[in-house]
Amino acid sequence: MLDEWIRAACAELGIDPADMHRDLILDVARDVAHGVARPAAPLTAYLMGLAVGRGTPVRDAAARLTEMAENWPDRSASGATPPPSD
Repeated sequence: MLDEWIRAACAELGIDPADMHRDLILDVARDVAHGVARPAAPLTAYLMGLAVGRGTPVRDAAARLTEMAENWPDRSASGATPPPSD
């Protein structure tokens, strides 16, 4: 069902399914959902897509976001606040 949805969504948006990095995107979404917060996963996937659309290599974007998620402070356990935004 997922592959069928991806093919249909790609067709609707005029995207070559070969450009879809499904497993990489799902891995990043999982890492963000577990390391940051569940609602952050789809938003991060969207941001990653924007970055890739602007020229960032997809694997570079994924690696950077995964590293951020893995090192994100657990605010509920430590009382830490997230790093400031620029």
